[in-house]
Amino acid sequence: MSLRTKFLLTMAVTLLLGTLPWFASPTIIQFGIATLLLATLAQGWNIIGGYTGYASFGNSVFFGLGSYGTAIAMVQWQLPFGAGLAFGVLLSVLFAFVVGLPVLRLRGHYFAIATLALSQVMTAIVSNLEIAGRNTGLVLPLLNGDVLFYELSLAVLVLATLTIFWISRSRFGFGLIAIRENEDAAASMGINTTRYKVMAFALAGVFSALAGGIHAYWITFIDPVSAFDISLNVKMIIMTVFGGSGSVLGPVFGALVLSGISETLSTEVSSVASLFFGVVIVAAVVFMPRGLTELIRRFRETGWRYFSENVKQHRL
Repeated sequence: MSLRTKFLLTMAVTLLLGTLPWFASPTIIQFGIATLLLATLAQGWNIIGGYTGYASFGNSVFFGLGSYGTAIAMVQWQLPFGAGLAFGVLLSVLFAFVVGLPVLRLRGHYFAIATLALSQVMTAIVSNLEIAGRNTGLVLPLLNGDVLFYELSLAVLVLATLTIFWISRSRFGFGLIAIRENEDAAASMGINTTRYKVMAFALAGVFSALAGGIHAYWITFIDPVSAFDISLNVKMIIMTVFGGSGSVLGPVFGALVLSGISETLSTEVSSVASLFFGVVIVAAVVFMPRGLTELIRRFRETGWRYFSENVKQHRL
């Protein structure tokens, strides 16, 4: 499939998603908002995890900072939503630079463990801040505008995807890929690996914070535990890996497919939904470890042998 065909197909799907509120039920629109925000989070993680090769568990902190930045600006300072969203993004970018400089010097499981602790630290800090409502959280102004939140979520996802597309074809993106493949070799080639990693971390924080701010205003309530929930970071990783990390549209596919499966299982067989959902994820990792995008590309070449080759290659 040529690049032109992919572009036209992507534009058609985007336009279709944009017109969904015209004929969909309120339940579908609400499901769409949640799915689009998860897809945006997955794209944010894709920058630091998929392209840079650093398995971050700290992106949920960016989501929480975006949520609290928006909430504090709107509730405590009576600022409009746009200003609150910008404040949340600013907090996330500052956090990415301050924390990223020391943490991103770690590699592998050391980096993963360090970022895993960030959510717990931020939960404890925010729980003791009067301006953030301490443990009780903050209640935002009510706005009955699901269509507005849907369109905002779609716009942010499109922006994130266009950014990933730029990264995949830019010098900056090639630098991130070089770091992912061999960081020492990338440094010997003259790439400032620390600067590239921090920039990727901050860029991931921008989109995670935007998703957090929109989510906070949509549900009108946040508290420290839900805002910095580590399980949200796990969902980002699963959806990115399922769709295809290090690809432009893989995280979007992963979010759409897995959200649909999760919602269907929760509706039809709620008592064992988590079990079935886990089985789907394990099967995907076993039979298509490089995600949906790689499956689509390779299946046309090798057919059903693609699955057996993955099992043999990984000795499963």
